[in-house]
Amino acid sequence: MNVIVELRQYTLHPGALDTLVDLFEQEFVTGQEAAGITVGGRFRDLDDPDRFVWLRSFPNMEARERVLQAFYGGPVWQAHRERANTTMIDSHDVLLLRGPGFAAQNSTGPVVATICHPLEPMAFADHFEQHLRPALAAAGTPAQAVHRSEHAENTFPALPIRADADVLLWFTAGRAPRLPDLSTRLHSVPQQLRLEPVRVRQP
Repeated sequence: MNVIVELRQYTLHPGALDTLVDLFEQEFVTGQEAAGITVGGRFRDLDDPDRFVWLRSFPNMEARERVLQAFYGGPVWQAHRERANTTMIDSHDVLLLRGPGFAAQNSTGPVVATICHPLEPMAFADHFEQHLRPALAAAGTPAQAVHRSEHAENTFPALPIRADADVLLWFTAGRAPRLPDLSTRLHSVPQQLRLEPVRVRQP
């Protein structure tokens, strides 16, 4: 089932990642879920020690507005927002998507998010399904949880999203997939985020 998904990438102050991860795992996961938000994967970026990547999802845009208001106006965020915000340099790299959402099934293994910015989104989606998806599966790096941009109006403008982006993205377990030359179909070289599911520090 396709839902509304946010892929959020945060640039953090050096050395602040563990603080934010601890807050997420101890407070923000259960706090958001209590408000009606489905929290997906939370990841460290293996190529950037000061980047935090995570996903959350909502049944539709109307529900997104309602549950975000509930969480950000509620006691959990109010109690911990100052500490969370002090870890961040930038929290505005947010893609609004439609897809199944994603949470890594193997909590100990890395995953790769491949993000493509197609010149012609509909044509590229067809090319992906007819050619690229079968090729990825044949190479042992099958595409999981394929998402495309959602262009609905942002129903919670207090949190900006990247309105300029039109993407197709998917996740791969383990190694990064090798891709064919897609230069005639994309605005830029595909971005591949090598991600590791977060592990909470032991007390």
